[in-house]
Amino acid sequence: MASYPVRLGLPSLSLFKFPPASDPPFLPPPPAGTNAFSPPFDIPESWYHAVLDPKVPITIAAVYAVSAKLLNIYNRKNNKRPWAISKTRAFNAFVIAHNIFLAVYSAWTFWGMFGALNRTVVSPFAPTGLAGFADSMCRLSGPAGLGNAASFSEQSGKWETHSPHTALSASGQPVNTDTGRLWNEGLAFYGWIFYLSKFYEVLDTVIILAKGKQSSTLQTYHHAGAMMCMWAGIRYMAPPIWIFCFVNSFIHALMYTYYTITAFQIRVPKFIKQTLTTMQITQFLVGGSYAMLHSFVYYALPVTSNATKKSTPSSAVGSQSSTRVVDGVESVYVPCIPTSGQNFATWLNVFYLAPLTYLFMSFFIASYIKRSNAQEKSGGKQDRRLSTTAQTVAQTAEKAGWDAAKGVQREIYRAGSEEAVVFEDANPSAKATGKANARVLRSRHA
Repeated sequence: MASYPVRLGLPSLSLFKFPPASDPPFLPPPPAGTNAFSPPFDIPESWYHAVLDPKVPITIAAVYAVSAKLLNIYNRKNNKRPWAISKTRAFNAFVIAHNIFLAVYSAWTFWGMFGALNRTVVSPFAPTGLAGFADSMCRLSGPAGLGNAASFSEQSGKWETHSPHTALSASGQPVNTDTGRLWNEGLAFYGWIFYLSKFYEVLDTVIILAKGKQSSTLQTYHHAGAMMCMWAGIRYMAPPIWIFCFVNSFIHALMYTYYTITAFQIRVPKFIKQTLTTMQITQFLVGGSYAMLHSFVYYALPVTSNATKKSTPSSAVGSQSSTRVVDGVESVYVPCIPTSGQNFATWLNVFYLAPLTYLFMSFFIASYIKRSNAQEKSGGKQDRRLSTTAQTVAQTAEKAGWDAAKGVQREIYRAGSEEAVVFEDANPSAKATGKANARVLRSRHA
């Protein structure tokens, strides 16, 4: 088979509209037992559609945000005293069970998505080249093979295909038992459940508040935003949403494992916490950039001259399409993101990740780099000066620890936040670090 090219170009302005077009309706996953790779259990279609109603995430996100704000006020008025329930054995058992459940669930989602990606993503070194790879990542429905996918055209208002061998259902939609594309092979199933998990994860905030601590604005933004981003990605079947499900579930599996270990009062080495924070920042940078790239990708695919009436290439590819001939076969360029709904979901995720990336990087710098530099300078001065100077250095080290703690409290999740692995003990450890440095310096020059 000929190798078809990929090119970059500006997305059509028609894709940028709000609210985005309501069509196409989202497609439920295939029934369990359809094939060897079908979901392990059925999700009733009525449930699948009901929770993807936009009123569901909007209402839950709004109630969560208001509740977190009011409980922050309550905790401040009560001098940040832990709630009575947080001192019980039942509460501690719940925290451990909560972390274990999310660690196991996240690992299960990661493994399921890994299998789906392994079965459906075409190597860029395959005979179809980069176009085959792009097609497998951009077109989520239909059977495998370059040009065999089904995509929705907002111009014609229907699902279309460039291949006469690709069948649509009686209602004109892709067949949900087709294999070889990411949606039917796992994303529709694991992505929907991952979307629901964002509602459950607000219990992280409840745990923090129950301990008398404050839930930061960033944490509220994170949880509420994750609900909306996952909803948009699954509702509009946006190609980049697999990144959220696959990579984020892997990070969560590690993160909640860390929380489980710390819940048993086991000390975790600092380099592990630092590594997890670095992985989170990398996830945001790489994931956001990769998602954004989808809007600028166009790739060529073959057009069969005797295709069925279901195929309307000129309307499917938009105003920036162009045709060419590869090895005697006519081909047409198509955009990776063909609908305004997919475009909306893609850019919603990009804009959501931008402030998170900045704040995580600020935390990393404040907690590791600046604090480490302050400690090194303090140690050098201590070695060169007498007891009077050592006292000054000790005070400087203690102040650095307090400053780092305040910076963390101001900008990043409070202790135990779901997306900040090292934040759970960052505040007390920062304070302890400063005090410990002071005690060491004083003892050496006593």
